[in-house]
Order: sequence, then C-alpha cells, then structure tokens
Amino acid sequence: MNASLRTLYPEIEPYASGHLDTGDGHSVYWERVGTPGAKPAVFLHGGPGGTISPNHRRLFDPALYDVTLFDQRGCGRSKPHAELEANTTWHLVDDIERLRGMAAAEKWLVFGGSWGSTLALAYAEKYPERVSALVVRGIYTLTKAELDWYYQFGVSELFPDKWERFLAPIPPEERHEMMLAYHRRLTSKDRATRLAAAKAWSLWEGETITLLPEPATSDPFGEEDYAHAFARIENHYFVNAGWLEEGQILRDAHRLRSIPGLIVHGRYDMPCPAKYAWALHKAWPEAEFHLIEGAGHAYSEPGILDRLIYATDKFAGKV
Repeated sequence: MNASLRTLYPEIEPYASGHLDTGDGHSVYWERVGTPGAKPAVFLHGGPGGTISPNHRRLFDPALYDVTLFDQRGCGRSKPHAELEANTTWHLVDDIERLRGMAAAEKWLVFGGSWGSTLALAYAEKYPERVSALVVRGIYTLTKAELDWYYQFGVSELFPDKWERFLAPIPPEERHEMMLAYHRRLTSKDRATRLAAAKAWSLWEGETITLLPEPATSDPFGEEDYAHAFARIENHYFVNAGWLEEGQILRDAHRLRSIPGLIVHGRYDMPCPAKYAWALHKAWPEAEFHLIEGAGHAYSEPGILDRLIYATDKFAGKV
C-alpha cells in the first residue's frame, strides 16, 4: 500500500443519463461519466437494493475512463420503486449486457463491490468475452453458509447489542429463520409493517459494515424510501439464494482465468468473511489479491479505497 493513501478523484457530473426500458415492466436509470470514447467501464453497486452515488463516479480517472453507472432494478432512480417482480440476478446480468450494447463497448472493465462483486462475477462467468478487466471488492459468493453467518448465527456473536435490535421485530418462535421471518414482513400488504422491518434490516447492515463505527454508512439506511427498497430487494434476493446454484460462483471461476483482475477484501469484513475472497483467489490465481489489514467491508475505508483507486489506475495504464 502507498505511504500516502490514494483518495477519490474530484467530483464529476454525468455527461449523459436516462432510463433503459427493459421490456418487462422495469425502467433502469443509467448515467455516463468521464470522457466519451475513453476506456469503457461499468460500475455495479451493492445491496442488492442499494444505489449509485456521486462518490462512485470518483473511483475512476475521468480523463481515462468512460464509465456507465446504473441503479439496479427497483432501487435508486429506477422504476417501479422496490419492485420484486422480474427482479433476479439474471435479469440484472441481462441489463448489464443491454447497457454494454447501448455504450457500444465491445468489452468493458467491470467493477463491483459486495453484492456488486457477486453480480460482476456472475456476469463475467457468463460473458467472459465481454470483460476487459474485472475489479471486485468485498467478495460475496452467496452460499448458504455466508447467508447464515450474517443473518442467523455468526456476526451475532460479535455485535450482540446490534443483533438484539435486529431480533426485536421478530417474535421468538420465528427467530430460527430470520431471513424468512423478515421476508414475511417486508412483503406485507401493510406499509407500516414493511417500513418497520426495512429500517431494522437496513440498520443491522449499516452498523456492521465498517471496522470502526461510522455514522455515514448507517445514517442513510434510516431514510424510509431507501431502506424500503434496500431491505425488500436484498431480502428477496437472499431468500432465493440469488437464483444461483449452491457454490456456483466459485465452481465457475475457471471461466475468469483469461480475464485480468484484481480482488480487494478487508481482513475484518463482517458481512462477507475473508474465507470466500481467499477461495476466489485460489480459484483465479491470475488476479492480483489484496487482503487489507485493519479494514472491514465498506469501500470507503482507507486501505480498501487505496487499492480500488490503484486498480482503476492500473487497468487504465497509469501504474
């Protein structure tokens, strides 16, 4: 790691934006930043159910990249808000391909963190010929063990006070299946029930993704509309195991072997145990691997951010 940590590039506004009609009831918001015709890239946000932010644009040198960012189905500025119908991993993979065609990019760099890493890996394994390079952070392969670790037993032992708040909306007789118990409430016809569950679900994640407490990562989860989409969509994906076969991401990692790549993971990542990043490294040894000491899950933690900026600079030929 550099002695002086790299920081985000200066703020930049999109040079184009719009909505992509998917043809099945969704309208996906997209924007493009950087220099038209420069190195094409796509940014995949986390969640599922998160959103893009102005700071995500700043992970790329705007003089060297032409970056497409988009809000995945049902969240951010995409419509309809918090919609679960026609909203699966493979719908999103198809959306990425549509956006690549719209950007007229034969290949592009794919950048994803957390759930975005799952989506990036699923896309790259299906379309390796469309990926010029792959940057993934906070590796999540969406196995049952990973889901149980975060939502049933594991992280609960490290954050007992926060776990107690996560348990609170769920009666004791339902707590043996927390994801399903939350699913019942997040899909309730009663909006107040959905919102109460959404806030508790979102706060659990917001308060456990950084090594040290960071209000900036948890406060936004209290906003009703954001929490509603985030929790409903994330839970929808997770109770369905992302529509992936068990172990599929690592099983098919051999399809990545010809793609230049870089993996970044925090040593103390609570939602996404480092074990799975290490397993991806072993299955895809051609990619650079950076296990960041003194870091949790969030891309904004200094050591992680340093390596992400290094990665985008590297694949643009700057380092």
